[in-house]
Formats: sequence, structure tokens, C-alpha cells
Amino acid sequence: MSIHAEHHAVVGAGLIGGIWSLMLAQRGYKVTLYDRRPDPRKAGVDAGRSINLALSDRGWKAIKKAGVESVVRKIALPVKGRMMHDYAGNQFFQQYGNDEQFIYSVSRGRLNMILVEEAEKHPLVEVKFDHPCSGYSLNNDGLVNVNFKDGRSVVHDRLFGTDGVYSSVRSTMIRNDRFNYTQQYIPHGYKEIIMFPSDSGDYRIAENALHIWPRGQFMFMALPNPGGSFTCTLFAPFEGAESFKNIQSDEDVVKFYQKHFPDTIDMLPNLIEDWNANPVSSMCTVKCCPWNVGGRVALLGDSAHAIVPFYGQGMNSGLEDCSILSELIDELPEGASEEQWESLLDEYSQVRKPAADAILDLALHNYIVMRDKTGDKTYQLQKKIEARIAEAHPDKWKPLYSLVTFSHTPYDEALKRGEMQQAVMNVIMSQSDIETTWESEKIIELAINMLEKYQADPNTLARPKPLLSVDV
Repeated sequence: MSIHAEHHAVVGAGLIGGIWSLMLAQRGYKVTLYDRRPDPRKAGVDAGRSINLALSDRGWKAIKKAGVESVVRKIALPVKGRMMHDYAGNQFFQQYGNDEQFIYSVSRGRLNMILVEEAEKHPLVEVKFDHPCSGYSLNNDGLVNVNFKDGRSVVHDRLFGTDGVYSSVRSTMIRNDRFNYTQQYIPHGYKEIIMFPSDSGDYRIAENALHIWPRGQFMFMALPNPGGSFTCTLFAPFEGAESFKNIQSDEDVVKFYQKHFPDTIDMLPNLIEDWNANPVSSMCTVKCCPWNVGGRVALLGDSAHAIVPFYGQGMNSGLEDCSILSELIDELPEGASEEQWESLLDEYSQVRKPAADAILDLALHNYIVMRDKTGDKTYQLQKKIEARIAEAHPDKWKPLYSLVTFSHTPYDEALKRGEMQQAVMNVIMSQSDIETTWESEKIIELAINMLEKYQADPNTLARPKPLLSVDV
């Protein structure tokens, strides 16, 4: 590894900032990683948001490229599929992919700690907490002044904004001519409840599954942690008949859970304590373009494309930014010119923008699927049929969930393929006798024939653009 003269700034020591600082240093660049917060090692590992995250193939690729796979594996719990819970307490397991395919439940706080500490171990990386950034400016030499709220300013060759949905780096870019930006809050929020281990120290429910209690306008879900606990999350509207606004007293909380999640009551002895202690958090999406200012400033992760968590791809899409941008940097010649850097960051922005828009749309729609459709018998039948088609013709039929979660197919390409396959399934599920013939070979043959015709000519089916049926 050759050492470059350039000194890069990374603003935001979250998941993406930690691993991106390490990747830059591994490519010979001196890096200073700034963060507005106090050092979390002094505040405690679980300070801040603790919602568990689903780490899948796209994220693992970046983690492997950064050489930190072995240490991350220690905190990652394999999850094989989703376990649906109905009102009566019955459970129905839906496997994600084949027997070798898993997502992994990881603690946001612990993963963040690992990535920042691994970066800090590198001799070219310096981490500075308690440095709230207020934005940046380009000086007369074309270099970047990174500005801080206490009035300080530090000059760097390049700046990478990894400071999340409320990015201060992006807030400066918004003032640039022809910079497009939209932000939208969804009308639902979330609150966390911890399901502690049983008295014997065991998991109270199956530890190899993402548990979902779908209830129409809201849902409860649980992801496992090492040691026997689950991080549980209630997603519900802020306002309405059954909403966070109308669940106020301890009695309201108990009645709500007894009505909608009765099988959880005995497993959550700390329900009231956690409810009163943990805030209701909002969820916001961000779209913007372009993600770079020439060859000097660029955005990664939520700073560029914040999404809701309902496809389990927020972290993974940010980590994929790091994979793709690092691969582009690897192609730079020694002593790359400013024009080459600008071309590189332009390409990064243009390649990633369509993919980011696609996964944002998929994640928004998937909330409806999770809370409304996953417990529906027709939906479950469709999933069974699709699994049979994919097993019989794995080279032709690739489930959308598998394309998103277990491949590196760009999200926008996965979305297009998913729409084609859903158009086919709209016709298959409209068969009057589908409930009795779904296991027949003729259904598989019909689906493949229709898909091949649709791929050759999308007008073949002559149907409206389908609403995606997607999973989490």
C-alpha cells in the first residue's frame, strides 16, 4: 500500500463512517473521522438508537472487503426466516431463501462500536468525537474547509458525508445550484421493548427467526440478540383510533397488548417500564441528487438516501455504497488528477442513485406488506407457488426478496424483475381453481411461459403495472 499525500475528512462516525474511514485508510489515505457525539465508549455501547439491524449479503461484502468479518461474526445471529404470530398465538414459519441463505441480526450500537474501533486501529485514521459539523465550504485552492459549530475550521483535500438523515454536509449541498432534495416523514413511528431471556436463560421464542405480529395498520416484531433476549419493536401510527397518541396510561398499554398481542404479555414482564422509558421515534426518507460536488465532496449512506427499515436494507445499501466507491477508487491511477476524481465521484453518484430510489420505494411498500399481507392466506399461497417455481427453475425465476437480500443485483434491476414476476403472479392467482391446482406442474409451466413472453415483450400481458408483492 502506497501512502498518499491527501488528507480526507469523514463526517459522521456511525456505521458507514466507521467502515468508510477504514477503507480509505486501507487505500493509503490519511483520514480524520469527526462526530458530533461524545465518545460512545464513555456513554455506553447502547447509547442512542438500539433498534436491531438485519445484515445481509450486500453488507457482508463491504465488511469482508474491510477485513473485519471475523469480529462482526461474533455479534451476528443467523435468522432463517420470518415467524408469523396470529391473534390466537399460532405461529407460521416462512423461510427466506434456500437452506444456505440467512440474514443476520446485529445490534446497531455494538456494530457501530466495532467498525469505529477497527478504523481507529489503523495508523492513518484519527477519530475525533465532540466535533459537531456545521457544514463545509470550498476555499480558493479548491480544497474543503470543514466547519464546526464552535467556529473552528479544518482544511481537507476531500470530504465524505456519512452523517445520516439530518446530514450537515448535505445541508450545505442543498444550497448548490440544481441540487434536488426531498424529505418525507411517514405517519408511523416506533417504540422498542426488550424481551429478556426466560428464568432459565433461554430464548422465549425461536431464536432463528424474525418474529412478526401483523395487525393491519400496525405490527409488532422481534429480532434476537446474543444471550437470549430479543429487541422488540412496535410500529404504529402516531395518530388515529389505535395509535401512539391514544395509548397514554399504563392501563392503555396493557389493554392494547392484550387485545392485539396476547401471546406476548407473559413474555414481556417489563412492558410498562420499557414503554414509559423508551421514546416514540419517527421515520424519515430522503432523496437527493447529485451525491457529489465535483471531485471534492460526496455523500454515502443515509446522508444520500435515507429509507425506512421495512426491507432490512438501510444499513446494507449504505455499506454497498462503500463497496462500490472503494472499487472505483481502486481503479484510480497513482497521483490521480482532479478531473479523474471528479469523473469517479460523478460515476458513483450516477450508478447508485437509481438503486437507492428503488430500495426506498420497495421499503415503503413493504411496510404495507408486513403489517397487512404476511398473515393473509392468499398471500401465503402465492409465496408457496413462487417457491415451487423458483425451485423448479432457479435459472429463470428469482424471487424479489432473494434478489434484494441474497445477491448483488442492483436494486433497480431487482425491482424491474420483481414487477415482471408479480405481473405473472397476478394472472396465476386469478385462476378460479388456484387453491386446488397450485401444486400441479401446469401452474409452474404456465408461469415460466408467461414470464418468458413478458421478458420478450412487456406488452404481452397487457395488464396495468402491478403493485409489488414484496417481503422482509
